[in-house]
Amino acid sequence: MPLFSVAKRTLPHIDAFALGTLRYAIGIVLFVLLLVAVEGRQALRYDGKLVPATLFGLIGITGFNLFVWIGLALTRPEHASIILALQTPLTALAVWLRRGQRPASFTLGCVALAICGVFLVITKGDPLGAFADLVSGGALLGDLLVFCGALCWVTYTLSAAQFPQWSPLRLTVLTCIPGAVGLAAANAVALAAGWASLPGAQAIGAVGWQLLYFSVCTVVLGVLGFNNAARRLGPLNTMLMLNLVPVGVFAIEAALGRSFAAIELAGAALVVCALAANNLYLRGASTNR
Repeated sequence: MPLFSVAKRTLPHIDAFALGTLRYAIGIVLFVLLLVAVEGRQALRYDGKLVPATLFGLIGITGFNLFVWIGLALTRPEHASIILALQTPLTALAVWLRRGQRPASFTLGCVALAICGVFLVITKGDPLGAFADLVSGGALLGDLLVFCGALCWVTYTLSAAQFPQWSPLRLTVLTCIPGAVGLAAANAVALAAGWASLPGAQAIGAVGWQLLYFSVCTVVLGVLGFNNAARRLGPLNTMLMLNLVPVGVFAIEAALGRSFAAIELAGAALVVCALAANNLYLRGASTNR
């Protein structure tokens, strides 16, 4: 839950490109050691699935990290958490487009309410002001980048169906490896273009515990746990757990002294309630079959 609050306070020390590269550089080493210890060296083979694993790794790991961290540098942690909560309805819509499984009308209504709630949070009830902010490259631009990151993660979540023979651990490691390479490549391009700077030892040392948290808790435990849950519970139920993230982030930011407009809190409540209601409906529908 503290991911976005911690990341927002890490970005002044190291930029978005370095943050994504460093957290996965450390995470990949731990991942490979874990996979070899659990399943043996043969589990590192792609067995003819290198291309799809690379594609989904670049989308889910590289794309998510670049969009979210760059976006977070421009917007607020609570905004990012609310936007990423949309991954639940986005997953439902993606399943509809991909498999032709139209969501129930109740689900579509909850999706609409959740989108309205996100709109209230990111515009604070002032659409014209938010548009002016977008033109000037402010917080709304950051919100849009975070939304692109959410789309990347939805795509990655649904990719698990392409690898039914792989364990969640193997799927995680073999998609994170090309994703981490993609992050390193993007960082190199950004450095060459002058969009990023190479962090020094002092800057890295200033956020040492944050990088350890990102690598162990959000990469190794987070991604592995998410993929395992997606395999066991299904994409929609797994995405529902992310609905708790905005609640945690709002609580953390409030504890740190952040004040919120009433319309922001109303929008956040609308998002969480809409998504929770939809999940309860889906569980009820499943029980009655």
